[in-house]
Amino acid sequence: MTDDVETPRELDGLAEVRQWQEELYRDLHRHPELSHRERRTAGIVADRLRRSGYEVHEGVGGTGVVGVLAGGAGPTVLLRADMDALPVREATGLPYASTVVVDDAAGNQVPVMHACGHDVHVASLLGAAHLLAERADRWGGTVVALFQPAEELGDGARAMVADGLADVVPAVDVALAQHVLPLPAGTVGTRTGPVLSTAASMRIVVYGRGGHGSMPQATVDPVVLAAMIVVRLQGVVSRETAPDDFAVLTVGSIQAGSKSNIIPDSAELQLNLRAYSERTLSHMVDAIRRIVTAECQASRSPKDPEFELFGAFPLTDNDDALTGRVAAAFAEFFGERSVELPRQNASEDFTDIPVAYGAPYTYWGVGGVDPARYERAAAAGRVAEDIPVNHNPAFAPVLQPTLDTGTQALVVAALACLTRADEPPR
Repeated sequence: MTDDVETPRELDGLAEVRQWQEELYRDLHRHPELSHRERRTAGIVADRLRRSGYEVHEGVGGTGVVGVLAGGAGPTVLLRADMDALPVREATGLPYASTVVVDDAAGNQVPVMHACGHDVHVASLLGAAHLLAERADRWGGTVVALFQPAEELGDGARAMVADGLADVVPAVDVALAQHVLPLPAGTVGTRTGPVLSTAASMRIVVYGRGGHGSMPQATVDPVVLAAMIVVRLQGVVSRETAPDDFAVLTVGSIQAGSKSNIIPDSAELQLNLRAYSERTLSHMVDAIRRIVTAECQASRSPKDPEFELFGAFPLTDNDDALTGRVAAAFAEFFGERSVELPRQNASEDFTDIPVAYGAPYTYWGVGGVDPARYERAAAAGRVAEDIPVNHNPAFAPVLQPTLDTGTQALVVAALACLTRADEPPR
């Protein structure tokens, strides 16, 4: 690696890239695909990587695509983008808005939209991969452009690792990733340490003894039991977690009964948990089990509760040294547009890839909101009300300078890690 963070000529071809990149982005946005179904997107990615000179491996982890470009002695730098979209009906009003409707796993028709900006990620990485290939004489090492499926489900990265990613790319020295966020377009934000939360969901089933609604004395009502559990769970964060330790516990679903005058036999609760440390997450899980079990005993539940953890996402904990290196490169290239990224409560599965390699990683944010619009909302104190966030049906990153910035950030970060042509390999 090198401490030289200048990028004097590696971005000279950005204007040429922009000519195809913008239309490619519009095409991806018009044709979103759900998790593990990113076949069309993967085909476009593989074709573009081959045209840029990469050795391409398809079908890794299902629909994952990996492009490898060897540029001589030096470190292996992995750049990752996620490809999947969400079951959301688009309400952006864009001329290239998605109208896609597909059958989900249960056979129900659902609309599909790139409501999280993964189309920005794909287009930006394809642009960056092309620029790095065009000036491969300027750096040494290996660039790995990895396009991952199923980030929204939290299992796409693990699927690629389990499907032999290490056979395609035996070793990785550093891993880099980014995400478009509801921040002013043209800005990039970095942060050392925890930047995205760890998360998990929990399904809980509690049991009662059903009967007629007119005879509650002959029943054990699981609806009342579930209600008491919801109230008691509020104390896990407010009374069992230190005020300076981030934790979120949300009861997102309660399902019980079928008719107003029938007391059911059971109730199901679904919870979502988030924290900035595995220790805090583990404490919440233990506290939930304790509280639910105690409430069931207090209600004379005839059967022990059932617990199921699912939808787990790892903590994204940026490496200090690598993040400092990339942040310095961003500060030199972007100037005052390089900012500190606030911690994000959302979660990601990207880290499963570098963790599998034992490689340091850093993950940063790229703004996607029209700067004038953001400034007006901020001045009025209405950012939360007026700026759609990721997963919102109106989430629509402005085309530029979002794509330029996402492409530049990936190139600048990669060059901060690769061996430069004017220094000896390390």
